[in-house]
Amino acid sequence: MTTSLSRVPLRVRGYHLDGYGHVNNARYLEFMEEGRWDFFDQHPALIKELHEAGRAFVVVNLNIDYLAAARQGDDLEIMTGIVEVGDRSAICHHRIVRKDGKLIAQADLTFVLLDMRANKATAIEDEVRETLTALTVAKEAFAA
Repeated sequence: MTTSLSRVPLRVRGYHLDGYGHVNNARYLEFMEEGRWDFFDQHPALIKELHEAGRAFVVVNLNIDYLAAARQGDDLEIMTGIVEVGDRSAICHHRIVRKDGKLIAQADLTFVLLDMRANKATAIEDEVRETLTALTVAKEAFAA
């Protein structure tokens, strides 16, 4: 079943921790990347459209808020979805929530479409734009 909001369960392991016993800040970026991979796994037609058009998603900005510490054994859910599609960029939102409902971290990741042949950013248009727009969800959907 496909959805516009990806949800990936993840258990915090010892190797995710820093010297203070909580998840290292850089690991949250990896958790979010896992969420993006799952999102795109759920939408293979989008990836096919990109490849056929000679395009790829490229991250150009990431704004992350660290709100609470996650510790070894915590069960987390990584939520990922597209929240905005512009003419030349789009925003993917991530939210990491602990099993007890505590919001651990959230981020807005801006990406552009790279024209692989020209090696430069290109407009988001045609089928790719239609598909991304159809997958867009409001940030409020992450709280449900």
